[in-house]
Amino acid sequence: MTSSNHTKPNLVDILQQFSKQYVKNYQDTYSHPPKVEQDEQWLSPCEDAYTDMSTEYKALSLGEVYWRPVDIESEHELNFDNVETALEMTLHPDIKTYFTTLYSENLDATCEEGNLSLLFAWNKDDFQRLQENLIGHILMKQRLKQGETVFVAVTDEEDMIISVDNDSGAVWVERVGCKPHKKLADSLAEFINTLTPTIPL
Repeated sequence: MTSSNHTKPNLVDILQQFSKQYVKNYQDTYSHPPKVEQDEQWLSPCEDAYTDMSTEYKALSLGEVYWRPVDIESEHELNFDNVETALEMTLHPDIKTYFTTLYSENLDATCEEGNLSLLFAWNKDDFQRLQENLIGHILMKQRLKQGETVFVAVTDEEDMIISVDNDSGAVWVERVGCKPHKKLADSLAEFINTLTPTIPL
């Protein structure tokens, strides 16, 4: 019997690959990195990636800053312990990995179902806000006596979201306040692997 050295890419690797492809596609389209209106009260490690490159790229307007998704460093110690304690439940490992891998703006993408935006935390304070929204979502699901899900993306239909089933880790489409109605993938890793980064025009 021989063993195989081929292992399926894990969620962290897939997220990092997708985010790098997003930035590459953006630069190929506009000849400069993604940029965002800077908020002095809402700074992000994502902005630090290009602090010394202002002479290379000249496309910035006043108040704008270049950014790119960055790995969340271990010293930030982001976790969902408080959420799990508050809800007296355990979140699926993929959900915790997804939201603690990258700081980023939302990343637009397309899949067979249409357009979506993957949600991420911009900074540590945004991660706390995300946790509060997540708690509210799960409490709503429990109140409606529906299985717990956690949103990971929004779509171009206002009340339609992409969520992860907390029990199985499968990715579904669900209408806000309703049960998930269409399964998209068995896991987040599988789902993100099917996405194509979309660059805003």
